[in-house]
Amino acid sequence: MKIHPTAVVAPDVELAEGVEIGPYAVVGPYVHIGENTVIGSHVVIEGHTDIGARCRIFQFASIGVQPQDLKFRGEPTRVVIGNDNTIREFVTIHRATVSDIGVTIMGDHNLIMAYSHIAHDCKLGNHVIMVNAANLAGHIHVEDYAIIGGLTGVHQFTRIGAHCIIGGASAISKDVAPYLLVSGNRAKPHGLNLIGLKRRGFKEGTIRALKDAYRLIFRSSLLLRTAIEKVRNEVEDCPEVRHFVEFIEQSKRGICR
Repeated sequence: MKIHPTAVVAPDVELAEGVEIGPYAVVGPYVHIGENTVIGSHVVIEGHTDIGARCRIFQFASIGVQPQDLKFRGEPTRVVIGNDNTIREFVTIHRATVSDIGVTIMGDHNLIMAYSHIAHDCKLGNHVIMVNAANLAGHIHVEDYAIIGGLTGVHQFTRIGAHCIIGGASAISKDVAPYLLVSGNRAKPHGLNLIGLKRRGFKEGTIRALKDAYRLIFRSSLLLRTAIEKVRNEVEDCPEVRHFVEFIEQSKRGICR
């Protein structure tokens, strides 16, 4: 364990083996940091915050501070960050409110690039990439392997589906279905994220089935309910198509379409 002499670390912080804390970092009470995680200079970590193993948090990031929610009254809500995450310069991750489950969550193997913001009550899966200055409002759920382009803003309570890619400087006000490529203000779909799916080893038959489902839901003139029924009856069944359809059916804000 290495703690720079200028760092300010509360006495009841829990630090696992191999943790490093850089110059002028501030780590408040009720924080737990997992093994071999490196905290850069001038990082601030507050609140009831759990950070997993082998994370790298770069200088001037701010994690676990109170949310930008006028209803917040200082409740002991939390931030939970998994293992092997990279959090770059000036990223802000706010703790949750009591209006949701009380935890802002990040999974494993995520890359959060500089100046990005993750607001209260967000839930990120695994292998998510947020490019520079991407911003998530409160209560947003991001599924595994999603990529959110730089300078993109995402409206509160929106869901971002697995393996999708959002182009830079987009405005997202509705749910983004899994496996799609979307961009624009307001964002519109431009097809499947074919390059990403191939890179991640999706089988040709699975991609073909997703293409068929996409055409029916996003490129036909059918009502959404009718298109979904045709997908179930006519498109080859596989877990990815089922997830695609179920995600759309469960949308409360509507789908980028």
